Amino acid sequence: MRSRSIARTATRVALGLALLAVPATAVATTAASVDRTPAQATPYAPHAPHAAHAPRAATGLDDPAKKEIAMQLVSSAENSSLDWKAQYKYIEDIGDGRGYTGGIIGFTSGTHDMLELVELYTKRKPDNVLATYLPALRKVDGSDSHEGLDPDYPKDWRKAAADPDFQKAQNDERDRVYFNPAVKQGKADGIGVLGQFAYYDALVMHGDGSEPTSFSGIRKRALAKAKPPAQGGDEKTYLGAFLDARVWAMKQEEAHSDTSRVDTEQRVFLKDGNLDLHTPLDWKVYGDGYHIG
Repeated sequence: MRSRSIARTATRVALGLALLAVPATAVATTAASVDRTPAQATPYAPHAPHAAHAPRAATGLDDPAKKEIAMQLVSSAENSSLDWKAQYKYIEDIGDGRGYTGGIIGFTSGTHDMLELVELYTKRKPDNVLATYLPALRKVDGSDSHEGLDPDYPKDWRKAAADPDFQKAQNDERDRVYFNPAVKQGKADGIGVLGQFAYYDALVMHGDGSEPTSFSGIRKRALAKAKPPAQGGDEKTYLGAFLDARVWAMKQEEAHSDTSRVDTEQRVFLKDGNLDLHTPLDWKVYGDGYHIG
């Protein structure tokens, strides 16, 4: 079950105005869509340290194979599944004060990005089944209200999710708001695939903005402790500082008190020296074990 940072609301409004279920068995290729069901995790069995990683290459998280890994890693935390493409149709109110949560990145009706998504979909396909909900989405933006959305919005969301145009809109908004900014900043800081993923995961959970718990606030806190490679610093040291700052930010909100997506996922890869997310990968999130190999 995913959780949300309150900081995302103001951030997404500003962004809007200014402009990834079978743990421990999946492989690093896209699985067929399945119904969203609780993960059936197998015992976590970390692989041996990657003592013979391939030499560092100029590969970023935007490399298609690495991006697929990123989608699966995030989906393990957001949806308890590596099958991120099964999440286009996902929608529910998880009781976190953000209204409806839906789709591959957990767009929410209370934090502006669901509104932006449906606006984009409607711009590209005006007669889509969600277009009539735009006035209600604008009204509930910034709140947990379902006014004007119930009872049919979840049903119509799932119907829209079968449309390749809506799937593409979800992909495009994910990339525009979260993935591309994370990769861009990571490359500017001189960090590799793991670091860029750490940035992406932080943006997904916290959004960006001026708040100390936003992505920029987390990065600023890390920079006060260590320099990134682009400034002459050691990559592992800097990433350790960033993850420390991320854990601090997560603990500022009760919904994020379980920091396992950092502690038993990203720190595992960092400790292993796997700065480019070479497979096989073994990790845990919220107690469930996962494997990509």
